[in-house]
Amino acid sequence: MASLQNSPSLHPTLFLNSFFSQVGLRKQDTFSCCRRSIPVLIRAEQSSSLASSTSVQDCCGRRQMIAVGVTAPLVSMVNQTPISFAAENIKGFLPVTDKKDGYSFFYPFGWEEVVIEGQDKVFKDVIEPLESVSVNAIPTGKQDIREFGSPEQVAETLIKKVLAPPSQKTKLIKASEHDIDGKAYYTFEFIAQAQNYTRHALSTVSIGNGKFYTLTTGANERRWEKMKDRLYTVVDSFKIFNV
Repeated sequence: MASLQNSPSLHPTLFLNSFFSQVGLRKQDTFSCCRRSIPVLIRAEQSSSLASSTSVQDCCGRRQMIAVGVTAPLVSMVNQTPISFAAENIKGFLPVTDKKDGYSFFYPFGWEEVVIEGQDKVFKDVIEPLESVSVNAIPTGKQDIREFGSPEQVAETLIKKVLAPPSQKTKLIKASEHDIDGKAYYTFEFIAQAQNYTRHALSTVSIGNGKFYTLTTGANERRWEKMKDRLYTVVDSFKIFNV
């Protein structure tokens, strides 16, 4: 239930002891090496300005290379859990189904899979480092996400103690509840402001298979209007199934 450090999909931080007791998660299941990813992502954000100065033709060429032959090999090489493609398709998106951990979702075409310690899966854009999606699934004794409180209560706790580092200013924009096949999900939108950038993010959380699942995606605030429909497609596509 942590995301990466510089994007709320990119924000893994250590759970505080008070949070363990509050949400019923086991302390031994917390995530390590969260803070190590911070400078990496900051450097990536700084490097994005250099990437943006390249020609449009070069950027397109890079994306085409990923689309043609890079993404699929990366998925098979870096992921060690069974992945298959879902039966349905969404134009402009690629599906992922994790049969071991029991979840599926779609991510934008052109993003590539990367390995980040503490994350179950991460896909990110190669040009815009803050555009990414991450998934985590950790054990919990709870049976339903509503046992933790309202959507707003859960969102505020996760944002402040898990999805963003203490150095960032955060703001919950909205939170809501919806059901898929009788299972409750909380989805929320928030902003995390760092010194050099602001990330606009979306998260969805639910419980199943004895695990607390968190999917987080987002983009730099300056690209939010352009990306928000695609990011909502990502969070809305997230589903848990029994394994």
